[in-house]
Amino acid sequence: MKLKSWRDIPIGGVIIAAGNAKQFKTGAWRTKKPITDKSKCTNCMRCVIFCPDAAITVKLESDLTDKEKAVFKAKTPVMLDRADYDICKGCGICAEECPVKAIEMVKE
Repeated sequence: MKLKSWRDIPIGGVIIAAGNAKQFKTGAWRTKKPITDKSKCTNCMRCVIFCPDAAITVKLESDLTDKEKAVFKAKTPVMLDRADYDICKGCGICAEECPVKAIEMVKE
């Protein structure tokens, strides 16, 4: 039996439409969900940057409610809004990357 060269091996899995998690509610896979203590959050946005599913949204300061402004003491014009639980898979990367431990993974 002759071994196949790399050119003869069929292509494996292919991502046809990257970023399609928003089309499918993949959050049902989750066993834990991130809960943010906004009084601890420094608005560094590390969670937003590292989230592999882009499930964490932000708000402009002009869109904040008075209650959110009172709780959130950031010096930047945006704030962490929420995790979209329809998309979040509960991987915990956001909690792991948070330098002030403002995000806790809680069992569903």
